[in-house]
Amino acid sequence: MSERAEVVVIGGGQAGLAAGYYLRRAELDFVILDRQDHPGGAWQHGWDSLRLFSPAEYSPLPGWRMPHQEGETFPTAGHVVKYLHDYEQRYELPVRRPIQVSGVRANDRGLNIETDHGNWHTAFVISATGTWDTPFVPAYPGIAEFTGEQLHTVDYSSPERFRGRRVLIVGGGNSAAQIVAEVSMVAETTWATLRPPRFMPDDVDGRVLFDVATKREVARKTGASAARVSGLGDIVMVPSVRAARNRSVLHPRPMFDRLTGEGVAWDDGVAASYDAIIWCTGFRPTLDHLGPLGLSRKNGVPRTIGTRSVDESRLHLLGYGDFTGFASATLIGAGRTAKDAVRDITSRLPPTGRGSQNP
Repeated sequence: MSERAEVVVIGGGQAGLAAGYYLRRAELDFVILDRQDHPGGAWQHGWDSLRLFSPAEYSPLPGWRMPHQEGETFPTAGHVVKYLHDYEQRYELPVRRPIQVSGVRANDRGLNIETDHGNWHTAFVISATGTWDTPFVPAYPGIAEFTGEQLHTVDYSSPERFRGRRVLIVGGGNSAAQIVAEVSMVAETTWATLRPPRFMPDDVDGRVLFDVATKREVARKTGASAARVSGLGDIVMVPSVRAARNRSVLHPRPMFDRLTGEGVAWDDGVAASYDAIIWCTGFRPTLDHLGPLGLSRKNGVPRTIGTRSVDESRLHLLGYGDFTGFASATLIGAGRTAKDAVRDITSRLPPTGRGSQNP
């Protein structure tokens, strides 16, 4: 049995919902296939204390700003999950779940999507599966020899399981800094980074990033130059990280050279023992379902022009990071790149008097 739609969106997280908003406005026939049991995307799987870096009003999907969370300046992950759930309902987005997509194949008539609940035939695919399902751990010498516990950010929920233990946290980004901040309250903690972390000024949070991103988007469209977000630093000084700095625990060691049975060692002869290692080393795009298309890659990711695949023009990729559009892995960035993708798709379909692409 095969079903049809003009556009099939794979993934029902923030990028998939942003695409759905613009597809609805364009009056296209579309469906969103999501493997999750419930709405909320990756936000429903984050650690207990995970929060946005900015107030709710600075983290909108298109059409509807996130409501304020009572008593919270920086919304919790649970609040974001509720927002995504309500967003689906507000715009009556046709999300089907749980459906696991196993492959996308091309032929002269369109694209075929294979799933565990039958197949779909479509003119265009928007892949918005994110990165949470593909955690990355670097291949360090001796990694299989370590006898303690190893886990990734995706496995972390709270610091309590590490109380009284010796913990090594690896990685130089926001997740690592936040986990160091709270694990160091209950455990003997070491932080290891490949390069010295760059902390943003205390008065820079998502509000400033929002403004910089907006200026960059305007500059992109007008050909002007604009400041880069990366120039501000890498780690947002949320309250827990500021508190950790004030406790003098944000002083990472250089990256170790190898793991041992008991811990890690550096080439200068220094070694340390640990009960657990938390790898906060990022993610890779979850793209196994696109394997049958044989997409060429650059720097490890499919080649794109904007969000459109270079090799398969009927495929758009949303929400995976800057290679699919500036800040596309953020709530606000997902909306901006989704608008461009749907505009491109609409321009290549026969005109039928469909709706406007204006916000």
